[in-house]
Amino acid sequence: MMRCRSYGSYALAVILAARAAAVAAPPPPGMVLIPAGEYVPLLREPSDPARIPVAAFWLDERPVTNGEFLAFVRANPRWRRSLIAPLFADGQYLARWAGDLEPGPRAPADAPVVEVSWFAARAYARWAGKRLPTIAEWEWAAAAGLRRADGRREPGFTAAVLAWYATPEPAVYPAAGSGRANLYGARDLLDLVWEWVDDFNTVLISGDSRGAGGTGMFCGGAAANNRDPSDYAAFMRAGYRSSLSASYTVASLGFRCARDAEAAAGMLTKADSPAPRPPEGDQTRSPFARLP
Repeated sequence: MMRCRSYGSYALAVILAARAAAVAAPPPPGMVLIPAGEYVPLLREPSDPARIPVAAFWLDERPVTNGEFLAFVRANPRWRRSLIAPLFADGQYLARWAGDLEPGPRAPADAPVVEVSWFAARAYARWAGKRLPTIAEWEWAAAAGLRRADGRREPGFTAAVLAWYATPEPAVYPAAGSGRANLYGARDLLDLVWEWVDDFNTVLISGDSRGAGGTGMFCGGAAANNRDPSDYAAFMRAGYRSSLSASYTVASLGFRCARDAEAAAGMLTKADSPAPRPPEGDQTRSPFARLP
């Protein structure tokens, strides 16, 4: 009995130490730590939880750039513009690029990559050893203002977000990461491009990510269960996500990556281990491999 108790205490200590290391470890290159918190869904059914816990996680400081996505398509030819399967991207995939391996003047290397599908964004994230953030994670990170965890309490925060949503996308985007950092150090979440999330269709759409029918969440009964009728910016994001299909590519839609904090800490605390690097070669094998 004592041996079992000792083993249980040891296991608990290991778990707690791993969690502490996740928070204490320096961030992976280009990522910031988003602390644990709670996401309050904008719309929910009466049976759904009112709050969703969000564990601490790493998030890219800025959106993925054209230069970074170029490295991905060089290593993974099946995701090049001329070779991608129609199932995985519509006809506007990387439309502003000058060629398969040439972003060109309309897509500077340091600007956010846009016109990429959810499938392509997810494949890039896996190749980079990361993943796409969930709705709960993205919304929790984006809720922060410059000085507060709840940016809505900062003067001008909501007005600035709505003003950006009303601004047409530019012919050429500025450099990713040029915006002001929020409380957690993340930039450009609400003022550069819209961004894919892993579960983009789970709130308002049911079924497979490759295409599904609406659930009527914008109709009267669901509207009565909304979190905050005055949070117009959140309604706009929910409405935007509900209009997407996984193969869509949009001139104002990019992405950034995330990583579990505990997993990242495990890699960072291994003695004499180099920083993780994206795998070489075409890791996707087939455009039909590992469908969600």
